[in-house]
Amino acid sequence: MSAYPPPHRPPHPPPTPTPTTQHLPHAFPPSHDSSPSYTTYPRQPHPPEPTPPPRHPAHACRPTHTAARRDELRRLRGAYRWQRRVATLTALGYFTLFLVLSAYAPGSMTRALSGGMTTGLLLGVCQLPVACLAVALYEYTARRRVDPLSERLRLHTEADGQQERQQQNRQQQERQRQERGR
Repeated sequence: MSAYPPPHRPPHPPPTPTPTTQHLPHAFPPSHDSSPSYTTYPRQPHPPEPTPPPRHPAHACRPTHTAARRDELRRLRGAYRWQRRVATLTALGYFTLFLVLSAYAPGSMTRALSGGMTTGLLLGVCQLPVACLAVALYEYTARRRVDPLSERLRLHTEADGQQERQQQNRQQQERQRQERGR
């Protein structure tokens, strides 16, 4: 073993103390050169080139088209949200009223009505018609608000699909013509 470093490696200057080595006595600078860093392992293939994003038809890239579609979807979500709230608040609101009256006004709930029926029993029996009313409100708001919006959106989507199919058919016919011409 020679005291001199090998000829292909330059000698290291003596290490200078750095703030980390002054405070951490166990942190020593490396005593030898590390191997050169490679971007990849020598036998590893290079990563594939990124593929460009797919091209969309010209009609799908129009900003007014996508903005209008987004607005229609927003209105449809809002109408559906309104529909759920109306039906849910109808059923749960009546049930909550029944529970609150039972807990805080037991005297009025035990008051006798005609035929031995109490107010609480009558309100409990009325929960079934109120649940049916909530279902009817759900259907009514669906027919009045949600269905027209969803039908309009479905028609627009079908029309866009037809335009796209027609454009694909034209492109396929053009390719077939080019192949015949060869």
